[in-house]
Amino acid sequence: MKKLGILFLALVFAAGLGGAAWAGDTLADIKAKGVLVCGVKDSTPGFGYIDEATRELVGYDVDFCKAIAKKLGVKIEFKTVTSATRIPQLVAGNIDLAACTMTKNADRAKQIDFSITYFSTVQKFIVQKGTVKKLADLEGKKIGTAKGSTSEQNAKKALPKATIQSFDDYAPAFLALQQGKVFAITTDESILANILNKAPDKKKYEIPNIVIGYEPYGLGMRKGDTNLVNFVNKTLLDMEKSGEAKKTFNKWFGPKGKAFPMNRGDFKIDGKKEAWES
Repeated sequence: MKKLGILFLALVFAAGLGGAAWAGDTLADIKAKGVLVCGVKDSTPGFGYIDEATRELVGYDVDFCKAIAKKLGVKIEFKTVTSATRIPQLVAGNIDLAACTMTKNADRAKQIDFSITYFSTVQKFIVQKGTVKKLADLEGKKIGTAKGSTSEQNAKKALPKATIQSFDDYAPAFLALQQGKVFAITTDESILANILNKAPDKKKYEIPNIVIGYEPYGLGMRKGDTNLVNFVNKTLLDMEKSGEAKKTFNKWFGPKGKAFPMNRGDFKIDGKKEAWES
């Protein structure tokens, strides 16, 4: 698995790419109104979901939003988004920041600006135990994923003969797997591990070591919103240097060898382009 950590973006896209509107100065607007409006998911275990005990919205993405709001000295307001609605909600000005397991890629960067990477993972599958040994075992099958996600795009490319069934989110996709309506579900390993960890029948399923995509997550902001992008990037770097970023990762995913098969990796600034930019 790819190392998890924060890397510098080396490529800055022009504000007019893709016809997206110029954002103005959202940072100044946030300070003036005293509230940061953050778009997050509410049904993605580990990143953004409703805690059953407290009924509060919690998760890795939620904590990063809170940290940025605290650094700004403003209140935090959350609005729920899905993979399909997060960019439209951001571009429309309904949210200031999108923190919602969003993979950075060149197509999306034509519409919005991204922060430096604050999490990275790879795309895999959940299947019933013993049913899949190699990628070819998934060809011709019905595969569930989330609508508007890179997982949806990657699955179509990797499995051209499979039927890709898209759901509003990953929870209903996993339910379809449990009900036998799909043969497998696919998304980022980090999300799959959290879904499986919470499933009462988790012993029936597994995540084979089959990778079909690299997924670097970025916080999304409106195109050309340079002041906010710079502030968010500095906050992420400060969190990394202070150890807060590592503490947040361990809170939700655990160190290597604990709850999830992940290794956050070492912090590195190398000034090189990331894989999605090449």
